Amino acid sequence: MQYQGVLTKMETEFTSPIQYYLVFETDFINMNQLLNKTLKISFVKYQCLNCGLDKPIYRQGFCKSCFFDIPQAADWIMRPELSTAHLDKEDRDLEYEKKVQLQPHVVYLANSSNVKVGVTRKTQVPTRWIDQGAHEAIEIVEVPNRYLAGITEVALKDYVADKTNWRKMLKNDPEASGEDENLVHWRERLKDYIPEEAKDYYIASNSETNLEFPVLKYPKKPSSLNLVKSHEYVGTLVGIKGQYLIFDDQTVFNIRANEGLVVSIFINDTILKTV
Repeated sequence: MQYQGVLTKMETEFTSPIQYYLVFETDFINMNQLLNKTLKISFVKYQCLNCGLDKPIYRQGFCKSCFFDIPQAADWIMRPELSTAHLDKEDRDLEYEKKVQLQPHVVYLANSSNVKVGVTRKTQVPTRWIDQGAHEAIEIVEVPNRYLAGITEVALKDYVADKTNWRKMLKNDPEASGEDENLVHWRERLKDYIPEEAKDYYIASNSETNLEFPVLKYPKKPSSLNLVKSHEYVGTLVGIKGQYLIFDDQTVFNIRANEGLVVSIFINDTILKTV
């Protein structure tokens, strides 16, 4: 069975284990059904997620010209403390910025490769945690806009990491991943460092959310697949964590980092059920 389409981040369903779906324009694949199946993934061309042209992808699934023009790729996306819609101040498109920035945001702590702090829109809980490969997460602050979440994250990352080490996350080494860290205790420890503007939004009652990923075998030495360079890869799928496909030879493929690539996927000796 063969599929072809442009890669976008996998859709997920918060179940135990988490269900993953690779969605193309006219088809979708339940990736959990492909565990222990052999896949051949081939690079076909580029397709910018904004303009749709066959131009090299620069970042976040966009070609270079789109990346520096569209509001979906503005600096405040990656650095929420730069948000200005609450001041009625435009960056690239005020209407879009108000729609995204002026809604409830959550600052959270997560156990992935280590204890980290992060920001997401409330509507993206727990999707954001799934995408980062966190096996535990907890909310620490819920604020009414992206700016307040951003300045809270900036203040807290002086005391806790704000990045995920993807290699440690994929190895799932309990000692390396911070699995024994108590997020409730961390939340209490960080409470005093929340900026004054956000202190009233502190959450003291939520418990940890636990996430289970569909992984049969974790890699000891994960090696990232560069599909543009290799053009083709064949391997047996043994797990999915975060937005990574994990293969039996310890190769891993980050779907999110390869958005905008048109690929063909051949599935050997398998019948997919339609849902």
